[in-house]
Amino acid sequence: MTSLHALHHTGSPLLLPNAWDHASAAALAAQGFPAIGTSSLAVAAGAGLPDGMAVTQDETLRLTRQLGNRGFLLSVDAENGFSDDPAQVAAFAARLAAAGAAGINLEDGRGDGTLTPATVHAAKIAAVKDAVPDLFVNARTDTHWLRIQQDETEARLDAYSRAGADGVFVPGLSDPTRITALVRFLDVPLNILYSPTGPGVVELGALGVRRVSLGSLLYRVALGAALDTAIGIRSGRPVTGNVPAYSDVQGLSGE
Repeated sequence: MTSLHALHHTGSPLLLPNAWDHASAAALAAQGFPAIGTSSLAVAAGAGLPDGMAVTQDETLRLTRQLGNRGFLLSVDAENGFSDDPAQVAAFAARLAAAGAAGINLEDGRGDGTLTPATVHAAKIAAVKDAVPDLFVNARTDTHWLRIQQDETEARLDAYSRAGADGVFVPGLSDPTRITALVRFLDVPLNILYSPTGPGVVELGALGVRRVSLGSLLYRVALGAALDTAIGIRSGRPVTGNVPAYSDVQGLSGE
């Protein structure tokens, strides 16, 4: 199997769809996606818990055990590592790797709308790479979501790459000029979160982006489709769209 590291250097961006359970991951894998991520929002919502509050550690590990070593490369969204203690984050990352994860996503955003100090987040990254050198660490900064200036983004990404991050992730960034500037600044692959109103995968690749994540988009689309279908049936409208047969979904249990 091609490594997750190698998939960031094929000449085209790695399109990473994000699953939320075994069926969604198996269905995506069946469509030929070599790497699949998890969505922290979907994991949290499925458990009735808030996202980004470091309360879904057990659920994240449980899903990793379900999806690891299934014939595709798994990148796990681990929020902020569920701790500000680098040793604890590294220990959890090692458990994820043992369960079959090929990569981990670590964010510096906090549930209260602030950012973890860059030195603390860099220490987490360094500890993970020391404990699990082969695990692909995608270091995320939430500066653009929090409307923090570009120079802070660059400073944080530089600190994270120096700490050993294999790639960096800037969700909320969609401006081609700023993306190009970051690509030129960085020595590691840049990950961008796909936005239906932003550049497409081909355009992002032309800008130098190496990885395009779908985040919680698929989960939210699926939830919206379920609501639309239920409301439509209640209103007497026919069911439309792509509806997998019972046997198709049943078949995913063997994937």
